[in-house]
Amino acid sequence: MGRSLEGRTVVLGVTGGVAAYKAADLTSKLVKEGAQVRVVMTGHACQFVSPATFESLSGGPVYTQLFHQAYEIGHISLAKSAHLLAVAPATANILAKMAAGIADDLLSTTYLAAAAPVLVAPAMNAAMWRHPATQRNLDILRQRGVEVAGPARGHLACGDEDVGRMEEPQAILERIKQLLCREKDLAGRRVLVTAGPTREMIDPVRFLSNRSTGRMGYAIAQAALDRGAQVTLVSGPVSIPAPQGARLVSITSTQQLYGQVTALAQDCDAVVQAAAPADFTPERYSQDKIKKTGEDMALRLTPTPDIARALGQQKRPGQVLVAFAAETGDLTANAHKKLLSKNADFVVANDVTQPGAGFAVDTNQVTLVSREGETRLPLMSKEQVAHAIWDRVLALWEGR
Repeated sequence: MGRSLEGRTVVLGVTGGVAAYKAADLTSKLVKEGAQVRVVMTGHACQFVSPATFESLSGGPVYTQLFHQAYEIGHISLAKSAHLLAVAPATANILAKMAAGIADDLLSTTYLAAAAPVLVAPAMNAAMWRHPATQRNLDILRQRGVEVAGPARGHLACGDEDVGRMEEPQAILERIKQLLCREKDLAGRRVLVTAGPTREMIDPVRFLSNRSTGRMGYAIAQAALDRGAQVTLVSGPVSIPAPQGARLVSITSTQQLYGQVTALAQDCDAVVQAAAPADFTPERYSQDKIKKTGEDMALRLTPTPDIARALGQQKRPGQVLVAFAAETGDLTANAHKKLLSKNADFVVANDVTQPGAGFAVDTNQVTLVSREGETRLPLMSKEQVAHAIWDRVLALWEGR
């Protein structure tokens, strides 16, 4: 993969957080990679780090005012020059502005005028990060295609050990390289990705399901699209938008998932089964809502079809099958059992009891388990995990 940033312009927005000092390190790393860095600082950012620091590191002027030059409309010229706009650190305030379309300073107006890819690296107190308003703003930005790096878990300025720490500059640099230098190494490949939960209906208003949000599967689909693949995404009920460019097939039950996947997989070069289908379904479905009687009720369950086993049995030569194993104990032992029983090429295993690796979070920590051994990946974003999975799939194709 070509990795040089030579000839690329990164407009780096720096906002008012303690992590602003990390943006100086990021600027230095970008310049060393050959990028031209044009730094935009908010007024509050200037209270943490001097603009002179960024001038020295970037080798150019630092932009702090909406009209930097009398003859130049600052946000327009910056937006036009950008191959990528990165905001690091991105405070809760700038995320809210970007989501709402507020343009009251140079950085927020540059964002509205930019046609280039946008990457934000959030940094804030854990309570601010978890606030529903912040999470809603991030959902809006992701729907618009904004990439999100972090935040990481660690020691915060307030003294807490929690999530909210800005992603390290080296990791942000790698994300920028992925966005600007990514080759279409999956071009010509047809892949099938499953995602999300299933729902097993009990009566017209109740169902059995699980905590899967579909984020991991959707990240895998997006990564494949970014790398040039033709993607079919079979998804259970989720509340996140499907990646643009993917063929979306919506299902509800495990039986529906089984029918779609076993039919669609026949024409695909790879199948990544990131969905979380229910293992059991009610033996009987009540056409009417079951009323409370004050007595105990027994709900008899029957097994659902084993989708991974069916895919392994029908796997054609050259096709790669990736299974997932969400565990709460004996991680690698259970993953090895699944690898062999499902005839998968490798299993992506994670312990959902670990911080940052469970449900409804933007990170994951997985172990890739194959017949050749185990590769434990560090805690990283789900987007990074997705690319690691496709790197492994690609290596299998090339090895064959």
